[in-house]
Amino acid sequence: MGKAVLTPVKWVGSSKEDLKKFLAAVQDHVGFALYQAQVGFTHRDVKRLKALGVHVLEVVSRYDGDTYRAVYTVWFKAAIYVLHVFQKKAKRGIATPRQEIDLVKRRLKAAEQHDRDTYGEGSINTRGKNGDRTRQR
Repeated sequence: MGKAVLTPVKWVGSSKEDLKKFLAAVQDHVGFALYQAQVGFTHRDVKRLKALGVHVLEVVSRYDGDTYRAVYTVWFKAAIYVLHVFQKKAKRGIATPRQEIDLVKRRLKAAEQHDRDTYGEGSINTRGKNGDRTRQR
């Protein structure tokens, strides 16, 4: 049986350091969801971040009454970019706060530039009916 080919994970901004500040259970949950993305699957707790299109996804991790989110993109062929990791503080509604969306947008642009500089033009992922490179498992 062959080994799974893992798509590399690139961390944008402080996303990796922010994840390390969370509880171990949350880190494990997010880490497993990212691993599943690396091998081409979608974790059951991952959903599209609607404000940013089909290629930006978020892992929603709930622990002890708190909600944590890790936002990443599968838009690029060569790597998965983790754009932002944060604890949702607002108690009303499930919508992602505007300042978090704005930060994700800035980091998505930075990821796009990094991908273009590192892997060249044509590295945008166009697989799948909706451009989604992952499948549910």
